[in-house]
Amino acid sequence: MSEKNRPIRDKVLSMLGLAARSRNVVSGGFATENAVKSGKAYLVIVSEDASDNTKKKFRNMCDFYEVPFYLYGRMEENGHSMGKQDRTSLAVTDEGFANSIRKHLEDSNQ
Repeated sequence: MSEKNRPIRDKVLSMLGLAARSRNVVSGGFATENAVKSGKAYLVIVSEDASDNTKKKFRNMCDFYEVPFYLYGRMEENGHSMGKQDRTSLAVTDEGFANSIRKHLEDSNQ
């Protein structure tokens, strides 16, 4: 990872932490899937080191339900940012947090 992207990466992870502390994030495969299917998810993030099957499953689900989908971070750092163990998938359930995190994610992809 380049040093240029480090501050953006830290912002994404700290925003995830804030969203988690305010109970606006659900994590884990089952909870993420339920949030997407019930219309509560505004953003889904799957870890870059998740299995290909998991990535495909959530990408297809998010396409179908029209939920923004991103591959970001590693399981360990995504979980740690929320004060939990490794997390492969998570859904942001607050539109404001989701928009802010998306902005940072798009900045990190440039």
